Amino acid sequence: MLDWHRGRLSSRRLAVLVRHLPRDSAVMRDLHGEEVEWSVTDRLLATAVDQLADANWMFAIVHRDEDADPVDCPEPIPRPGSKEEPATEAPDAAQLAAFFA
Repeated sequence: MLDWHRGRLSSRRLAVLVRHLPRDSAVMRDLHGEEVEWSVTDRLLATAVDQLADANWMFAIVHRDEDADPVDCPEPIPRPGSKEEPATEAPDAAQLAAFFA
């Protein structure tokens, strides 16, 4: 910044340097928040793990005994920067009928 202030560094060069800062730099963290903690690879891996857990859950549901306790649905891996939404209860039959009527 001092070189830019003194005129030794052009504004264009400074913009290029700032634009290509590492993902974990303080500037990127300030601009984008916690989302910079995970790369695209990390997000894809978390999605693959979530889908595998869902597939295993569906397999367990289909192949369980009729008298067995229900298997809980797996929780997705929390991603940085994503807001936790409050769990909502499933609608009852009257609410569904009113919605589709």
